[in-house]
Amino acid sequence: MPQHTHALSRPCSHCDGFPAVAVTTGRTTPTGHRETITATCPACRGTGTSKIRPVLVAAGR
Repeated sequence: MPQHTHALSRPCSHCDGFPAVAVTTGRTTPTGHRETITATCPACRGTGTSKIRPVLVAAGR
């Protein structure tokens, strides 16, 4: 029987819970692999969750 667990926090509205991505630079390394950099979401600072507390949302602030 499946157990449903609810998220303890809301996902970030800017990155939808995917806070870090690998972006190719277009260059290759000497071994032939693609060179990538990691970019994190500036809104949640790489956590993937919203920083807004539910109390402030309910109060309309």
